[in-house]
Parts: sequence; structure tokens; C-alpha cells
Amino acid sequence: MAYLAIVDLGSNSTRMVVEEINPDGTYTEIQRVKEDTRLSEGMGEEAILQDFAVARVLKALKKFRQIYNQYPAVEIKAIATAAVRQAKNQADFLAQVKAAVGIDIHVLSGDDEAYYDYLGVEHTLPIENALLVDTGGASVELILVKDRQKVALISVPFGAVSLSEKFGLHDAPTAQAMFQANRYVQDIYNQITWLSGAHHLPIVLLGGANRTLARMQQAQTTGILGQNFHGFEMTADQALDLFELLLSHDKHGRTTLPGLDANRADIILGGCVPILNLVMTLATPKIIFSESGVREGIITEYMQLLKAQKS
Repeated sequence: MAYLAIVDLGSNSTRMVVEEINPDGTYTEIQRVKEDTRLSEGMGEEAILQDFAVARVLKALKKFRQIYNQYPAVEIKAIATAAVRQAKNQADFLAQVKAAVGIDIHVLSGDDEAYYDYLGVEHTLPIENALLVDTGGASVELILVKDRQKVALISVPFGAVSLSEKFGLHDAPTAQAMFQANRYVQDIYNQITWLSGAHHLPIVLLGGANRTLARMQQAQTTGILGQNFHGFEMTADQALDLFELLLSHDKHGRTTLPGLDANRADIILGGCVPILNLVMTLATPKIIFSESGVREGIITEYMQLLKAQKS
């Protein structure tokens, strides 16, 4: 039996999924783990990965190594996204990872990250026309889909962690801070001419900050915290109501809200700003949540390549 471990060094969390590759050309997920490492914390305008954040990632990777080494002849695919992509000390960080756990990290370009998001969603949700939005810690990927085909994609250099740090959104931000954050995001969106093609289309949300909204909405409507949000839908008005609820609490108060992970209480406002701007600008009719993203896109491509090699 063959195994594939996909290690994902995100800007807010470090994740791993282990897949069993079956002889019939299918795969089965057998393990999924996550560590809150917040690699992009403190990078600032200098774009320098900080030692304390790097230490958290290295600790997580050593835990992951203990897990994937249990599987015989496991193949490791390790990727990094926006925080490492933007870091001026990227080479030093990659060398530290290599020395600590012996794996090479492939740093995805923004376009690569957006493309894998598309692959992951396209193979798992019946989406015909939509705007895919993946909100990470230090970047947001936008993919316009028409007739199930990607029409345009882009990665923009802001996310839940970076916006929270840049505009002081961690606790109880002032009205001025919220205005400045929204204006900053909207100014960048205004430069993406093809975004107008997403007017009145549903938005498909990926990423941890966005899944938090799904958990909160489920908690409010059913009183039950679900585990799988793939395909879960909510209206644009419900999303706006959740944002208003989050704004009405300081950081401590947000930790008490059902469905909100306490570890995200300080960055959830920053994570909401990119999607709320889109919802209001594009007159979004509904929001659909996807559990699939970059990692699922990578396994999809991997299986396609295996099939091609056998044919």
C-alpha cells in the first residue's frame, strides 16, 4: 500500500493530511492534523519571519514527522504559502526546516495556490458559476469560475493575521481602524478589473477564518456545532449579521460566542474584512462553504498524474 502525506505551512496554521493510495486509483484520507502556529505573526512591513513563529512551526513539523513515519514508504509533499512566499528570510527558513526534519518545502506562487484551491473545489462541489475566496493569514486567493472553468485568478497580499496587525483589529478596534482596513482592502479590489464578472454570483469560501463563520451560523440556527461544513450555505445578510455580532464584542467577549474558536478571536475581524467587502460590492446572493482547498487540489493533481503514468 502506498501513502502520501501533504504538509501545508500556512500563514496561520500548519496542517498535514495523510492519504492512502489505493490500487484502484482512488485514495482514502486516514489522518488529518493541525497546529496553530501563526507563522506570519510579527512579519510586519519588513516581511521577516520571526524566530518565535519559526520555532512553533518547527515543533509542529517534528510532531508531524512522528506521525507520517509510521506509514511505510510514505511520500511527502510539503508546501508553504503566503507567509513564506513573502518573507525576505525565506531561504534561511527553508534551510532550518530541512535541517530539523529533512524535508524540502515547495513555496507556492500566489497563482499556484489559487489554482490548487480551484482544483480542490471543482472536484468536490457542484459549482457552475461562482467566485472562490480563500482567506488565509497573509493572503487571499480569488478565483472566478464560469461553467466550472477557471476564468481568472489572483492572490492578494493581505489576510486575517496581516490585516489584524496592520490596523489593530485584535481586540476592540475603533471605527476609524475598521474604516481604514476596509478602505485598504477595497482599494486593492478596485484594481482587479475582472472582479466585476462575479457580480450577483455566489461566493464559495475556503480557509479557517471563513469556516469559523459557518460554525457560528450553524450554532445560531441549530444550536449544534457540526464537524463538516462542506457545501453548507448561508445568505449574504446572515454573513453581515455575524460580522455585526463580532464587532459588538471585544476579544474576550468573542471567545464566548458559540462556534468561534478562541484561538481565532483576535484575528477573526481581520479575517472577515476581505469577504464582507466582496459581499457588499458584488451583491452576493449566497455563500457556500468548502472544506476542500489547496491540499485537496494537490491530491487531485497527484492522482491525475498517477493515472496518466499508468495509461
